[in-house]
Amino acid sequence: MPSQKDAQRIDIWLWYARFYKTRSLATKMVRGGKVRLNGNICKKSSTLVSVSDVLTFARADEILIARVRELGSRRGPATEAQQLYEDLTPPKEPKMQARTNNARIASREKGSGRPTKRERRAIDNLMQKEL
Repeated sequence: MPSQKDAQRIDIWLWYARFYKTRSLATKMVRGGKVRLNGNICKKSSTLVSVSDVLTFARADEILIARVRELGSRRGPATEAQQLYEDLTPPKEPKMQARTNNARIASREKGSGRPTKRERRAIDNLMQKEL
């Protein structure tokens, strides 16, 4: 177990690194089991992190992976916070793939309402023939 000088509470570090807006939100995410420390689910906000630990956690709609470079001493500006970690998150998929999946959705005239069962079956048959 690392000593107090070599480690820092996980909720405080997440707050210092500006991953969460408030310390209480960082604590809530840790206690909710949303943060992993070196691959293990972390449930206590008093868990200590040290340099070279890897954190995996959710923020908004994305999963972030960060390696601890330094321990923080305060919650400073964003440029200072970015020095605390190394971002290991894989790059996102290009948006073009998402658009091609949405292109398969049949278009309907505005105001025509939901398709009837008969129309839905016709749409399904048409979509099957295109594959």
